[in-house]
Amino acid sequence: MAQHSLSPLRRTVVGVQFMFVAFGSTVLVPLLTGLDPAVALLAAGLGTLLFHAVTGGKVPIYLGSSFAFIAPIIKATELFGLGGMFCGLVSVGLVYMLMSLLVRTFGIDLIKKLFPPVVIGPVIILIGLSLAGAGVNMAQENWILAIVSLAVAVAASIWGKGMIKLIPVVFGALAGYVVALIFFRDTMDFAAVGNASWFAFPKLAKMSFSWQAILFMAPVAIAPIIEHVGDMYAIGSIAGKDFVKDPGLHRTMLGDGLSCVLAAFLGGAPITTYSEVTGAVSLTKVTDPSVLRIAAVSAVVLSVIGKVGAVIQTIPSAVLGGIMLLLFGSIASVGISNMIQAKIDMGSTRNLIIVSLILTIGIGGAIISVGSFTLSGIGLASLVGVILNLILPEDKKEAAE
Repeated sequence: MAQHSLSPLRRTVVGVQFMFVAFGSTVLVPLLTGLDPAVALLAAGLGTLLFHAVTGGKVPIYLGSSFAFIAPIIKATELFGLGGMFCGLVSVGLVYMLMSLLVRTFGIDLIKKLFPPVVIGPVIILIGLSLAGAGVNMAQENWILAIVSLAVAVAASIWGKGMIKLIPVVFGALAGYVVALIFFRDTMDFAAVGNASWFAFPKLAKMSFSWQAILFMAPVAIAPIIEHVGDMYAIGSIAGKDFVKDPGLHRTMLGDGLSCVLAAFLGGAPITTYSEVTGAVSLTKVTDPSVLRIAAVSAVVLSVIGKVGAVIQTIPSAVLGGIMLLLFGSIASVGISNMIQAKIDMGSTRNLIIVSLILTIGIGGAIISVGSFTLSGIGLASLVGVILNLILPEDKKEAAE
């Protein structure tokens, strides 16, 4: 049955259902980074509606937060404070907008030249491994809860079918939470749930200007931008349309960029077109953009129900720690997979130098300061990778081939 033939009631039900399908990418990232999940829901809903406005309502997408942002958000908050981190997130949106302009002017080949797999792969690996210790520290608060959450998430990934396999981390977190309620309820504080009102507009965070945070966070956008390109092709194939041409990749990137900026000003996690949500579109075959807009409105409505946000924040840290152990490793594995699929020759001296320096500079915590400007961590490592890729000559053997 064609989705446009659905009755308004049925379309609403499907839209609300899809919002819960995308719940993991909307709520888990703020939980893992210490942000307010209610604000995240509000930002995801409003950001999705903004994206649809920019793209003419043609693309069936609901925006969520990529797990690639988790480690940079935690580190940026530690280095520059919460307000500075949000300033850094604005720069992520601005990078999207810059890429949008470049794609419109020069085409998609420029992105491929600036960010080839030999740069993207190690940057993704770095994002995954840079805060592995944070996951371990949270997990060791209660190893039983952490292992239960991790085991269920792993089992769902391997043996799950349909929706279960699509969002294994959500099921892992639910399993850990249920075990906590049964065996460790005395360690959980539900006072905030009782005090929370049923209707409460999310408390928006305040931003503070920080050049250092901007330079730290801006390069983090590289990996999600490449992911965005793949998502547009994937969603287009599902819907039987070419969204790269209409409304155009430059418009979809602009929509992501503006939505990221909006989320940062609200105090939410950055929201982009994200592979988990793309997978949900593929599985549910929801290709009517109006259904995704209903999902966005549902997220906004849910964000103002105070009890919901309070309950979400009762999830024990150890449960989230168990999930982090899998997530951070999975992100790093995606980077390795990216390099393998691109058949990166690590016997090449040029490639070995680029990958090695990205990893050592990023993991080693190198910092470059010029006056009041400071560049470090993932941002510095990404910049070094891009520059080396542009200036280092190809090996003679590769050039001959």
